[in-house]
Amino acid sequence: MDALPPVPAPSAAERPALLDAAMDAFAALPPALPLAVALSGGADSTALLLACVERWPGQVQAWHVHHGLQAAADDFERFCAGLCARLEVPLQVRRVDARHAPGESPEDAARQHRYAAFDALADASRAAQPIRTVLLAQHADDQVETMLLALSRGAGLRGLAAMPAQWQRDGMAYRRPLLQVPGPAIRAWLRARDERWIDDPTNVDARYTRNRIRADLLPALEAAFPQFRATFTRSAQHAAQAQQLLTELAEQDLQSVGTPPRIEALQALSMARQANLLRHWLASMHGQTPSSAQLTELLTQIAACRTRGHRIRLKVGLGHAERHGDRLLWRPGNGGTGTS
Repeated sequence: MDALPPVPAPSAAERPALLDAAMDAFAALPPALPLAVALSGGADSTALLLACVERWPGQVQAWHVHHGLQAAADDFERFCAGLCARLEVPLQVRRVDARHAPGESPEDAARQHRYAAFDALADASRAAQPIRTVLLAQHADDQVETMLLALSRGAGLRGLAAMPAQWQRDGMAYRRPLLQVPGPAIRAWLRARDERWIDDPTNVDARYTRNRIRADLLPALEAAFPQFRATFTRSAQHAAQAQQLLTELAEQDLQSVGTPPRIEALQALSMARQANLLRHWLASMHGQTPSSAQLTELLTQIAACRTRGHRIRLKVGLGHAERHGDRLLWRPGNGGTGTS
């Protein structure tokens, strides 16, 4: 009788112990309790919920956002309800209409609606048992995909920093404990426990760039650079640190230049510091991200603004940058009331 061929050992990316190690490291500096897990019903959020219930029984809720974008959305909600009933975990569901506007990225629109739903769920929780931390299940493959998308768009450090491991939003702590865990390891962890999950059919839709990256680029990276997840994650961390330094410098410069910025004080800075300050001012004060072309033209106009009569009015983001006296203002739309 012929011997059975040997079963290949799992690769490092497929070892289920990687998830437990990441959760142990996360629990070593425990989150503020009680916490909520953003639960879609997919493998990643299902595993995160199970791991959290094991570590903090009675201190975990699940939050599910029904995006209303596909017929399968009702199946996602039913799966989440069944899982939470089995685990005896409270489930809060928020329904949104996440359709995107013309010219808007479907992924960006869904993200904005999702965080608005989280805000509403956080407000609702304050009346009973206030949630103090929200956990999201993005993992190492998601981080790599985000970086590759940023590279394809010519993004700066903020884009290359990809997804932060933790941040605050409206007083709520958000954390991503699985950012260094490969996607295959999460599925291996679930299979080892005989746990089910539900697959989103849009994850294989080649119309979405992220799906093409997942299907075509990640396997090629795996073959050429087996450690690519760890090295990309490290690069994202370096970019995040550099971006933090740029933000701190911009805040210092903005204090000296004033709000709204004084044009003469702007001109005293190097072109790179002007650009850094203007990006920060537009983003922090007005929620605007100028294109590279818009920012370049604005810097050119600031440099040329040496006479009292020099006029500046340029399209920047969803409004206009304008000169008023010795100051640079940003006004929404065609020139509203914003002055700072």
